[in-house]
Amino acid sequence: MVANQCSEPEIPIDTLVVFMRGVLRCESALRELNLMWRLIESSAKMNCPQEARALLPMLQTTREGLQRLEVDLVQSLVAQSLREVLTDLRTSAHHVIDIVVRSLYERTADVGFLATDAQLCAYVAGLSDGQGVQQRLWEYRQKYSVYDEILLIDHQGAVLAQVDEHSPVEGSDDPLIAATLQRKAYLETFRATDLRPGKAQALLYTHRMLHPHTHQSVGVLALGFDLEGEMHGLFESWCEQPARSIAVLLDADRRVLASSDEHWIGKGERVPVNLTGAAVPCVHAGRTYLVQTVAARPYQGYPGPAGWMGQVMIPIDQAFGTKARRAIDALEPAVAQGLLAHAHRFCPPLHAVVAATDTIRRVVWNGQVMTASQGTTTPQLKAVLEQIGETGAHTHGTFAHAIRDLYDTVLSASLRESEQLTQLLVDVLDRNLYERANDCRWWALTPQLCDLLAREAQGQDCTAEREQACALLEHLNRLYTVYARIVVYDRQGTIVAASRSTLAHGLSVLGMGIEPDTLDAVLHLSDTQSYHVSPWRSGAYGCPADEPGYVYHAAIRSPQDATHIVGGIGLVFHTVGELQGMLADGLVDQPGVQAVYAQCDGTVLASTHPEEHPVGTRLALEPGWLQVAPGQRRACVTIYRGHYCIVGCAAAHGYREFRRTPGAGDGVLALSFKALGAVQPDAQAAVQRRDTVVQPMAPQGGGGREMATFFVGSSLFALDVAHVLEAQPASAVAPVSAGRLPHCIGTLARRTQGQVSGYVWVFDLAHLLTGQVAQRSANNQVVVVQCAGRHLGLLVSELQGVHVFALESIVPMPGTAGALGQLVQSLVRANGGALLVPCLHPQALLHVLQSPTA
Repeated sequence: MVANQCSEPEIPIDTLVVFMRGVLRCESALRELNLMWRLIESSAKMNCPQEARALLPMLQTTREGLQRLEVDLVQSLVAQSLREVLTDLRTSAHHVIDIVVRSLYERTADVGFLATDAQLCAYVAGLSDGQGVQQRLWEYRQKYSVYDEILLIDHQGAVLAQVDEHSPVEGSDDPLIAATLQRKAYLETFRATDLRPGKAQALLYTHRMLHPHTHQSVGVLALGFDLEGEMHGLFESWCEQPARSIAVLLDADRRVLASSDEHWIGKGERVPVNLTGAAVPCVHAGRTYLVQTVAARPYQGYPGPAGWMGQVMIPIDQAFGTKARRAIDALEPAVAQGLLAHAHRFCPPLHAVVAATDTIRRVVWNGQVMTASQGTTTPQLKAVLEQIGETGAHTHGTFAHAIRDLYDTVLSASLRESEQLTQLLVDVLDRNLYERANDCRWWALTPQLCDLLAREAQGQDCTAEREQACALLEHLNRLYTVYARIVVYDRQGTIVAASRSTLAHGLSVLGMGIEPDTLDAVLHLSDTQSYHVSPWRSGAYGCPADEPGYVYHAAIRSPQDATHIVGGIGLVFHTVGELQGMLADGLVDQPGVQAVYAQCDGTVLASTHPEEHPVGTRLALEPGWLQVAPGQRRACVTIYRGHYCIVGCAAAHGYREFRRTPGAGDGVLALSFKALGAVQPDAQAAVQRRDTVVQPMAPQGGGGREMATFFVGSSLFALDVAHVLEAQPASAVAPVSAGRLPHCIGTLARRTQGQVSGYVWVFDLAHLLTGQVAQRSANNQVVVVQCAGRHLGLLVSELQGVHVFALESIVPMPGTAGALGQLVQSLVRANGGALLVPCLHPQALLHVLQSPTA
């Protein structure tokens, strides 16, 4: 393993903050807020120390809480912004190396198979004059366009045939030829070689070729992989414009093999790497980067070329640029609000900040209640109280904005990660299906199969030839295990040869027929480059009825007349199993994520969790959500199966010349699902509470009545502040039985100077007013009320504020039946009369709650 080459230690927060303009604005606003509370505290101490003595502890507590929260918020914003960037870089780096390794794995199978081609082996062994060999190599090159060269080399190094006419080679003394002749397996070589003149480095896959009769090594087949073209296509699908980061493929020596922008970082350059994934500064060419490096993960036992790595790097001054769109702005308000209840799962720092903000809001509310209940009207104290009210509102707004920024950063990272995951899944799918299209077209050119069907068409006895063809197909199927079965059929659609031909109970697939629509499509294929993919079906040619999938078909043509089709070949792709394997490989290091491949109508083709998304069922998503154009991707937070869920989706768009065709690959989607928590029934009410603004009518002549306001559900209520003692978090309620008292949910301890000074019964106010038990959430508070020397606690949904209402804005409550009519005797008109706030009557409340028959 390559050691981390970036400088240590991790980048300090102070260094990162200067590149985060949004965090700097937030930090400045929080510091200004802290200063305002300091000024209020100092003003109270200097101007009215006696009158404000009850306020000073609250002011100190608020200021200290703000200081801690300021630090936590800034650290969380920096950490989450950094996480978003590093996750993006690391996912992209995985994309680069994983795609390359999967593509090269296919090459290791190709070279071994082509090296056994009977026509090519006979020519290299000197048993034929080579007629048709060059055309056969060209046909292979057309099917498998990932190769830029195919060479046939004899055991002395003489080049007998090649396809790259622009780089003619007569012979070679490269040691890889001798090394290949001595090996049974393939040899992978990446370096300069005289077999590929004009290339600084070439990636070759070589395999020995055997004499058809003696089975001695007679030569070498060499396949030259088009690494430059492969990386160009990969970078083209990965890069976004304008590009702020650069992706590179590295060798074991940290030198660049391919770059998404060679004007930025060119081939051959040696760059720093970061295999640990930590946030460490990496300096290259005088510029500081954030870098994520990923080593190759073995695929099907194939490790990839030794030491190759994928890497993505971004200049630190570009890493935290202004976002083109804010993820949170696209969320439905109720979804955004409800999701916050699960912040402890997907972002503990966000949960901690929200909880701390709620604490400060409660402290400020208690301070307003405390000062209002004193009834003091000195000008100095009045000025302090007004500042507390204004600054309290400003504090709430500032922290709400800061939390929204942190929330957006967390969501953006998750959405981006989901988009990139589904993009990786469709890229893997496209490349896999490309290989299937290649296999059927190439195998359709097998001379043995062409001769068999030509003789069948003439009515000759082909029993021996059929057995030989079945043996050939068995050999192919052992090499290419992605197929459940391979069949060859005549012009009438009758299967004449097959691998794994014997079915259960001794039945045989031989003699079965191809579907009429498939046969018609195959018989109308225009040339050897054409192929057909059957629709998604079950039970193809003897396969179990519960194994739906795709079958890849190509036409087999007459050896004498290539325009005449004598039958076809069908490759029954083990679709569900192979697609599930692709999904599982893509979800490594993705805990809690589910993924599916689906058709554009939502029909599931494969799933990582078949028990939740069974094959053949429809996804419970809105149809419009699945309308993603080929090559495009999207992600959003939505409600799915009763949970808030991040859903990502990307549409397959093809690979090289393999593009969308009727049948498989037409509208195939990759989707990912990450559940974040159950839908909160109180979410819509919480949005209404958040959007409620109270604008009291200004008292005339200085007269007015101070009211403490709070929410029950989405409804706002008020209590005369003289009857309110304090608010405490509902989490402090102990669930103690209250005997026959209805609506009672437990007891709450009250404290004085840190010591328990007494207990109060706590009642569910929502249950009393509406008959419905309150929806419990982290926002719930308990308002402690006093009346006639008795104390009790009221469970409410959320605190709102303390306001002075003009006496003329308080009007009698119209006659109303039920608990509301007993407990509310007046209404407050606010917001110019647009908002009516019921005022709870303390004596009636006490009477009702203490009555066993309430």
